[in-house]
Amino acid sequence: EVLDADAFEAFKENGIFDQATARAFRENILSMGGTDDPMKLYVQFRGREPKTEAMLKRKGLLKN
Repeated sequence: EVLDADAFEAFKENGIFDQATARAFRENILSMGGTDDPMKLYVQFRGREPKTEAMLKRKGLLKN
């Protein structure tokens, strides 16, 4: 759930329909399937480890 919320933040930051973000997500996450460590793949996509803030905001536990 943390990965989901943080990944969606990348789209919100760059624009929901940003092609570069979509391409990076597809190439680093979707196309890799279960071939490598999920955290490694996520860091390749996002350039950092996930942060919990996006999930906390989504659940209303942290203000925007």
